[in-house]
Amino acid sequence: MSKKKKTEAEEPVNSEPTEELEDVEIIEELEDVEVIEEEKPAEPEVEEEPIRLQLMRLQADFDNFRKRQVRERAEWIVRANEDLFLELLPVIDHYEMGLKSAEDHQTDSSVTEGFKLVYTQLLDVLKKSNVTPIKTEGAAFDPHQHEALTHMPSDLPAETIVQEIRRGYMLGDKLLRAAQVVVSSGPVEEKESE
Repeated sequence: MSKKKKTEAEEPVNSEPTEELEDVEIIEELEDVEVIEEEKPAEPEVEEEPIRLQLMRLQADFDNFRKRQVRERAEWIVRANEDLFLELLPVIDHYEMGLKSAEDHQTDSSVTEGFKLVYTQLLDVLKKSNVTPIKTEGAAFDPHQHEALTHMPSDLPAETIVQEIRRGYMLGDKLLRAAQVVVSSGPVEEKESE
């Protein structure tokens, strides 16, 4: 076979009329088919809020969020200060013991006075930060502010603080550290011998 015959044999014979027939048949089949429209379930009528109401609610939510963040930030600051003061209070306790020891051993008065000035400055800083010592001497025992280490007989009425072992502190209205105290168990009763 020659090249010409091969190409003629490979080429399809006029396919256009068959395509038209196929298209006509498909169109006729589509015309015979009934079109069934699917019924969509009725959507409940939702009243959409006007944009203005949505905006007002969004603004209120954001305002509440902002206020909550400010309040939480203030609480974090108080907690951080509380932790700092709790670390600082033992240093103050040791400073007080050192001053008392210096006075007992009759150390040079100018040195003692200098340390007392530093001590009062430190207490003033605590006072500015709303940290105040709890009053104990002669006060009634309060389990919310005091920690009783022991009871001992004394001339004072029962449940009265006789001695302060470690000073307690308040941070505003909150207890920072309870005062450790010795509490009176009342006067000593003498037993009469028979």
